Amino acid sequence: MKTSYMMSVALILLTPLIFSCDGDSASELVLDITGKNLRAGIDYLVLPSINNNSNGGGGLALARARNRTCPFDVVDSYRAMPLKFSPFDSNKEGVIRVSTDLNIKFSAATTCVQSTVWKLEQFDASRGLYFVTTGGVEGNPGRETVSNWFEIDKYGSNYKLLFCPKVCKYCKVICKDLGIHVDGDGNRHLALSDVPFGVRFRKA
Repeated sequence: MKTSYMMSVALILLTPLIFSCDGDSASELVLDITGKNLRAGIDYLVLPSINNNSNGGGGLALARARNRTCPFDVVDSYRAMPLKFSPFDSNKEGVIRVSTDLNIKFSAATTCVQSTVWKLEQFDASRGLYFVTTGGVEGNPGRETVSNWFEIDKYGSNYKLLFCPKVCKYCKVICKDLGIHVDGDGNRHLALSDVPFGVRFRKA
């Protein structure tokens, strides 16, 4: 009788965890502008959404900015550059789902020795912002790489990018959308923002 009671309690405690895992696996698929599933390891262009109040960028790219040579920052430029998505929870289909931790990496070489994997830089006190730059580490989820994980979420009929990593259960992290900060030289930096940057995805 006692054994049966203990098994019943254990089942009740485990049930929420089972439902939680099922909910995650059923997350909505991210689609490109043709309605096809976004896939890991494929080159895409990240373009401003049609109804995005961005005042004219052409898509996300690499650029030297903030009066430094390296690493390159992520900016909304006149011409988008191809990049790849690598989800934390790899699956057989290779599809990308909303609200899933991702590494994002430009498919390009630069003059810097750093990688082109995105990462959230430490707080820039002179500008009062957290900028998205490169030089991150691909894979190896945990405390040391927590700044290298981003997400895609629905934003109206399009999508938005955000920083809210879940790869480290014990890390205190910022959860915020990525938006565009325009500096005095007209550079359109990707940074944490209260105003999301609406995006679409097109196969490169």
